[in-house]
Amino acid sequence: MQIDVIQAEDNDIEGVSDILNEAARYLDSIGQTLWQCDELSTDAIANDVRAGLYFVARLGGKTVGTLRFQLEDTLFWPDVPAGSSAYLHRLAVVREVAGMGVSSRLLDWAKVRTRDIGRKFLRLDCELRPKLCAIYEKNGFRKHSERQVGPYCVARYECDVENDE
Repeated sequence: MQIDVIQAEDNDIEGVSDILNEAARYLDSIGQTLWQCDELSTDAIANDVRAGLYFVARLGGKTVGTLRFQLEDTLFWPDVPAGSSAYLHRLAVVREVAGMGVSSRLLDWAKVRTRDIGRKFLRLDCELRPKLCAIYEKNGFRKHSERQVGPYCVARYECDVENDE
């Protein structure tokens, strides 16, 4: 299965929003609300897409996943030296391909990109949910710490991309 990861462009804004909203609705339906839909509208994400922060996974020309890749995250990682890490947010895949390795492909892509730009760590934060944490651990991330950010207590994960196999 050939999954290509490319930088999202203006014509991907709606597709990125659709993927994020589908994931949010699915998680709501199983009682695990993660994102609020107003955070995921085309208006809410358009500037980040235009700034080059969103990437999409394509399978057979169809957009099947997305993530936001940042070079700083002072909200969730204020204690990390500038320039040492890249940060991953809002990883989501369409339900139709759930379990087919798209998430792992996106994570692998982010690790390679992090290494290629000379950063040692790829970091992310997520809710303290065993199934979600297990996905990141299975993909080479180790739990760094927990942090309270406003009303949220998150698990912070990192992957040393210089030593990742």
